[in-house]
Amino acid sequence: MSDKRPVATDTKSRRLQDSFNDNPSKGLGFCGWILVVVSFFFTVITFPFSVWMCIKILTKDSVTVSVDGVVYYRVQNATLAVANITNADSATRLLAQTTLRNVLGTKNLSQILSDREEIAHNMQATLDDATDDWGIKVERVEIKDVKLPVQLQRAMAAEAEASREARAKVIAAEGEMNASRALKEASMVITESPAALQLRYLQTLTTIAAEKNSTIVFPLPIDMLQSIVGAKH
Repeated sequence: MSDKRPVATDTKSRRLQDSFNDNPSKGLGFCGWILVVVSFFFTVITFPFSVWMCIKILTKDSVTVSVDGVVYYRVQNATLAVANITNADSATRLLAQTTLRNVLGTKNLSQILSDREEIAHNMQATLDDATDDWGIKVERVEIKDVKLPVQLQRAMAAEAEASREARAKVIAAEGEMNASRALKEASMVITESPAALQLRYLQTLTTIAAEKNSTIVFPLPIDMLQSIVGAKH
């Protein structure tokens, strides 16, 4: 009797395992589906979002420009995002547009074009502080593009061209002034030595002859003519 009991017990356990393997559970059950739905809901609500906007802004120097901006944010606390505000996405979008107008409205056009990174950091800090009570974390703000009107683009191009021409004229005038000073110093050196003028003549003739083969009429020095006229008298 003692030898048969363990055998019966082993046979029963094997039958239970076989029945479990033959009839596996085909569904997650009610509680399992509830957990899946809740997990999916929290995954979606905490997924990072990006808000893209294109608005027209009047700058400090009364110039109307179109600015493209992107705000990257995520829901950090789903409870606050649902309880403290009706629509977190719409509210964040409107707040980003208002903040962009307020920040760029205090800047000149040149500052907007040159200080994009600083403007983006200021906007990020402002939006992050304002959306903290909504359970939203603003991770990044980017100013993608600043579109200028066509007439303003032409005016800026004409202004840049005029400034470049003015700088070119100033540079040319400075070069002429330096050249005239150098010629003045050279004339003073030549005046001290009359033979230097004749050597300069010969150097100039050598330069001309090297470039082009042509007949050159070389005038006689005036000193030689004066000596010949004086000998005749």
